Amino acid sequence: MRIALINENSQAAKNEIIYNTLNKVASKYGHKVDNYGMLNAEDKPLTYVQNGLLAAILINSGAADFVVTGCGTGAGAMLALNSFPNMLCGLVVEPSDAYLFGQINDGNAISMPYAKGFGWGAELNLENVYENLFKAPFGGGYPKERVVPEQRNKKILDSVKKITHRSMIDILNDIDKDFLMETIDRDTFKKYFFENAKDEAIIAFIKKALNM
Repeated sequence: MRIALINENSQAAKNEIIYNTLNKVASKYGHKVDNYGMLNAEDKPLTYVQNGLLAAILINSGAADFVVTGCGTGAGAMLALNSFPNMLCGLVVEPSDAYLFGQINDGNAISMPYAKGFGWGAELNLENVYENLFKAPFGGGYPKERVVPEQRNKKILDSVKKITHRSMIDILNDIDKDFLMETIDRDTFKKYFFENAKDEAIIAFIKKALNM
């Protein structure tokens, strides 16, 4: 699984600790982590709303299979990601949240609070969250006797979202162009996106937007 890490501006200074901890756990399970930044407080800024757009481009294009993001409380980034098609992002504060989200909701992104409650031992909580998130295949159910209705509900939710959301290409065509360029005109995006994206229509759109 290819995991995209995205940090927004208010918590950019914590990117290194988040990336190192995520990569430590993910690599143990054979996953690859791409760090889209912000890499530090001086990096080109991303807002939590831009996190949503960036995550949606990555997931819908196939450039990433899973997104780890967050903001001060985690709530803003979660809402931003869930406003886009094919995104199912959960708010994860502690390890049990991560395990239950993966097993019950079988989503493709998590958002964490990197300011609220991020104090002494925060890196231990991060490591335990990622461990509980990735230690078992998603969608296994919890408790196990609930796996059938939980998987059925996930399929229903996916089908509802296909009705209630527009296509990613339609969104890219209509979204504010300055907002789009502020999100994608970044060295980290260009490097990882073009190395890994699979959707030809989205790739072509991004190339045209970047004048490539």
